Order: sequence, then structure tokens, then C-alpha cells
Amino acid sequence: MTQQTKVQTWQIGDFKVTRVVEMEMTGGSKFILPDASPAEVAPLDWMQPHFATSDGKLIMSVHALVIDTGSMRIVVDTCIGNDKERNMPSWNNLQTSFLDDLIGAGYPPETIDAVMCTHLHVDHVGWNTRLVDGKWVPTFTNARYLMAEEEWAYWDANEDEDTYGPILADSVRPVVEAGLADFVSQTHEICPGVVLEPTPGHTPGHVSVHITSNGEEALITGDCIHHPVQMTRTEWCSSADYDQAQGRATREGLLEKYVDSDVLVIGTHFATPTAGKVKRFDGGGYWLDVEV
Repeated sequence: MTQQTKVQTWQIGDFKVTRVVEMEMTGGSKFILPDASPAEVAPLDWMQPHFATSDGKLIMSVHALVIDTGSMRIVVDTCIGNDKERNMPSWNNLQTSFLDDLIGAGYPPETIDAVMCTHLHVDHVGWNTRLVDGKWVPTFTNARYLMAEEEWAYWDANEDEDTYGPILADSVRPVVEAGLADFVSQTHEICPGVVLEPTPGHTPGHVSVHITSNGEEALITGDCIHHPVQMTRTEWCSSADYDQAQGRATREGLLEKYVDSDVLVIGTHFATPTAGKVKRFDGGGYWLDVEV
């Protein structure tokens, strides 16, 4: 992946949103979307070439999104992170250039004001911390780390290191113990024009991030929609969903709310070009009209 495709920007009114990619991958997603077999995906030709290959293999991305209002810099989700012990071989002990790429995009860690975790899964909290002299320390030393109160309460009481590894221990608890964490409501206003939108189901306190500036709007999805294929096949649920029925209801409600609107939907795992407008699909469901 080139430096140019790792960093992508959108202008939402007076705000700028910048995507910084940690990794983008083709195939291997059956573990997370088990219904999305190549045979089922291939006929949905609207997803080619950006979100699926011609033979139906899904293309996905792990990236962070920086909202720059001019007076505040907010990182939404922090990917997988380097040096983390993970039970998935392709995510274990990564050594990526993510932090350098973030700096190259104009956002050194010390200039970030807030880190918003849409939820506390492994691929959304990793760069909350980095390894320094054998210790996990906050990456964004001047930021407040925000997470929904319901989300933190659930994982704090139901920590599970067997599935992916010691996620809370290396990526969440260090920022809490450093006094940098704020537990907020699912409708919290981070700053004027940047407000959380409850989108539960994938996790108990999952949120999306709604951006409004100078008459323009965007929505950062988090994982209520893992992949654009779930727009057309809304019944396809993630294996990582806490409550699949609620997750589907949330997804369908969100798509119906924003269909045929001017709201730019920016997917947290949507591959390049990542953002577009929700449209109705002739065969039922919806599709993403991308910005290219």
C-alpha cells in the first residue's frame, strides 16, 4: 500500500476528516462475516473493485480517523497497535508504520486532544498505548480517552483474554490508570459539531460518531456496519456481535435513517475509498455510492 493510499481526507464543512491506514487486506474475513462467502458476494457487482474482488473475496481495512475541527483534534479508534500479543497470527506483534504515517499526515500524538473509542474491541484500541522500556504507556499523552460508560462497565466486568489476547491489560487499563479516561454517555457531545450516536448490538455500548459543520454532515460508523456488503445483506451479522439481533436492527435503522440523504458515511473498516452515500438497492436493501 502506498503512502498516498494510506492517508485520505474529506472536507465536512469547516472540518477535515483524515484516514490513516494501519493495514488493508483481501480475503480471510470469513471468521468475522461467516455468511459472506465468495459465491454469495460475487453477484453484488456494485462492490467491485473497491470492496470485493471479481471472485467475491471481501476487501477490508483497519484504520484510524482524525477529525480536525480547527480547534480540536479527535482520533476515532486506534487500530491494532505494535508489539501487542494477539491470538490472531496476522495481528500478533505487528511492526507497522502507523504512528509515522499519522505524524506524516500532520498529527503528531502529542497534538491530539481526544481519542474516541467507538467500542473496546482489539482492532479499535491498540494504539491507545505503545511499548516504552517494557511498559505500556499512553500514546496520546495530552488527550482525553473517551469511551461509553456502558462499554467500559461491560468489558471491565467481562474481560476475555482467550479470544484475542490481553486487550484491556495492554491497551485500555493503562490509560485508565494514568487518569486519562473519561466514561461518557452514548449521546455525548465531544465538541460542537461532533456528537456520539448510539449504535448498540456489536457491543453493549457501541457508538458511532456524527459530524456536522457548516451545513454538511458525516457519520463514522464504527462496527455497526463491518463491511459495505452488510448494507445489501443486512441480515449478515458479525461473529463478533454481542447481540446479533440488536446489531441487525441497529444497522437497518441506521441505513433507513440516512438513505438518499447527503450524509457522508465513513466506514471504520471500509476499504479505499471508504466513504459514500447510502442508496436503495434495486434488489432490496441498500448500497454505498462511493466518493472517488
